[in-house]
Amino acid sequence: MKVRQLDIQNFRGVGIGRVRFNDNTLLVGGNNVGKSTVCEALDLVLGPERLYRRPVVDEHDFCLGQYLEDDGNSREIRIDVVLIDLSSEALRQFGQHIRRWDDETYEFMDEEQGGADRADAEGVVWALPLLFLGRYDSDEDDFVGDTFFNHPVPVPDDLDEEELAKLGQGRAQFMRSHKRLCGFIFLRTLRTGSRALSLQRGSLLDTILKLGGEGATAMWRDTLTTLQTLDPAIGDVEQLKEVRAEIRTRLAKFVNLAPGDDSAAFFASDLTREHMREVVRLFIATEPSNHLVPYARQGTGSINLLVFALLTLIADLRGKQSVIFAMEEPEIALPPHTQRRVTRFVLQEMGQSIVTSHSPYVIEQFEPNNIVMLNRDAQGTLIGEPIDTAGVKPKAYRTERRQFAEAILSKAVLVVEGTTEAAVFSVASSVLEGLKPDEYTHFDLAGLTIFTASGDGDVHRYGPIFRALAKTSFAVFDQPNTPLGKEARTNLAKFDHYWQSPEKGIERLIVDQTPIVVLRRFLDEVSQRPDYPASRGPYSSETPDEQVGDIAFRVLKARKGDAWSYAAMVMDHCETEEEMPEFIREVLTTIDESLTNAYEDIGVRSAAITVAESSAAEPDG
Repeated sequence: MKVRQLDIQNFRGVGIGRVRFNDNTLLVGGNNVGKSTVCEALDLVLGPERLYRRPVVDEHDFCLGQYLEDDGNSREIRIDVVLIDLSSEALRQFGQHIRRWDDETYEFMDEEQGGADRADAEGVVWALPLLFLGRYDSDEDDFVGDTFFNHPVPVPDDLDEEELAKLGQGRAQFMRSHKRLCGFIFLRTLRTGSRALSLQRGSLLDTILKLGGEGATAMWRDTLTTLQTLDPAIGDVEQLKEVRAEIRTRLAKFVNLAPGDDSAAFFASDLTREHMREVVRLFIATEPSNHLVPYARQGTGSINLLVFALLTLIADLRGKQSVIFAMEEPEIALPPHTQRRVTRFVLQEMGQSIVTSHSPYVIEQFEPNNIVMLNRDAQGTLIGEPIDTAGVKPKAYRTERRQFAEAILSKAVLVVEGTTEAAVFSVASSVLEGLKPDEYTHFDLAGLTIFTASGDGDVHRYGPIFRALAKTSFAVFDQPNTPLGKEARTNLAKFDHYWQSPEKGIERLIVDQTPIVVLRRFLDEVSQRPDYPASRGPYSSETPDEQVGDIAFRVLKARKGDAWSYAAMVMDHCETEEEMPEFIREVLTTIDESLTNAYEDIGVRSAAITVAESSAAEPDG
């Protein structure tokens, strides 16, 4: 099975939202955009153990904490999930609940006018609609929630108000046994690792025991009997025997104890299954010490890999290709090579992988059509659509995969011609932030990444690509040797804003637009460096002003690139805004103004959401 579509209403920070998934899906977006909310929503619907947590939901699971309407009635959390690629066993068990689904228009055929006539058309498949509902029960002063098959259910005319008020309103319950058939596994970030490696109900180890076959019940009974009949008993330890005897003597003065020495005893636990689940811990020995210690005492990366190893075991027990595997931020505490290995394993071995990440090493493992960009506005409207890859050339993406991975994580992109320009604009942004901390926002804080094109004249090629990736994009390029052609002009129009330099190189621009006093500060410093090209630019404090510009230009040309960072160092010597090159200053301030409040309405580049029973307004654009 695979998750195809998720609709969310009134859950966590999402007032209303829709996310669409491919076979494998990477969810990307800024902090607090809703990535974890999406995973938690899937867990509420598909997680076999999730509903056994008490309470199922609480006050903070409702959007803005509002679980009551103004009239005092309960508000509902509603989460709809559509599953496709159903197994033969799922088709057999859920036959009365499945519906025909158009996988191109994302609609159920029984909701489409004339849909019955297209039930066997190309792209129409069987799908299983599921629903979670949660709300506050004022009679019990508690929160309730459950999952249901979401096949349309006719409401009888004679159904009384009490029945109408019930959660689900007559829908069939989607139970734990049904969820196990879906094979949903959710690996949260490491903050829940301690429970994952315990034997508590619903933990990874508990799941492995259940999937491993019969015998778990007898295991607990036999273990408890063994603890109770230890020979020698714990209470026979010499020091404890003395304490036990003293307790019996003193307690007997006030309580009628059973006869014999066994009227007081010490055991290793409470001798109940639940207590055993709480106290049993996995011990691990790792090199170089080879000493067994509780897993929680291992390094953070080792714990995360241990959790992952257990999940792969669960996947094997369930049958890998039948698993829907959701994983949050696999990069935590893992080195890059391990991040890549873990991600490749998940993509190759699981039926469907749904991953959230901020790591370019993880992101670069996904093809662009499997990347879903999440955006959420101030009103809590969440939109998640797979990237439109029509404008993304596979060769360009593969060649610059690492840069694209970083750009995908950003809110905006500035495309420049080379590494010298990238270094200059990065440092210039830091300098302007220092000069105007209350008026200017640094690239890093604004969520902008700098993308280096493959060479002179190539900047325009990335306009359509970043438009396809739904990124706010900017471009800066040198004055071309020949007039721009029609294709270049068309591509440049895809950027939100672009600038053509008045010069044919960044070095000439810097020298011509930077005051002599700044160039002298720069040369005073770099002329003392061991990598200073003295043969290209003999300089001293006595050098006449009319020669300073020419010397600075030759030095900058000799030390191009971010490896030397000479051009960027000129920016570092600007002590006022006016001392910065005018062209660079214009680019920085225009980008800053463009990004300010640029994401108030995420509907600018996203299709409007229409969710059944929703009165949310359609986004502009």
